[in-house]
Amino acid sequence: MANQQPNYRAYTVIKRGDGQDDFWLAIGAAFQHQDGDGFNVVLQALPIDGKIVLRPPKAGDDQTPQASAEDNKSGSRHR
Repeated sequence: MANQQPNYRAYTVIKRGDGQDDFWLAIGAAFQHQDGDGFNVVLQALPIDGKIVLRPPKAGDDQTPQASAEDNKSGSRHR
């Protein structure tokens, strides 16, 4: 089975005070189904505030979980 690169990276944004920039913590990825009609979201952690931000991956971004072609099939089986 072939591995697929994610369509989106999943982040939780941690607000910081004292004029510091927010911290974007990568927590997973989203992979499009082969039929293009949905995504599988694979999380390695859960955000405390319940908010997940999906952004397209940047070039050279290699810290994302890989999904196999079997994981991205759609049909009666949803994950």
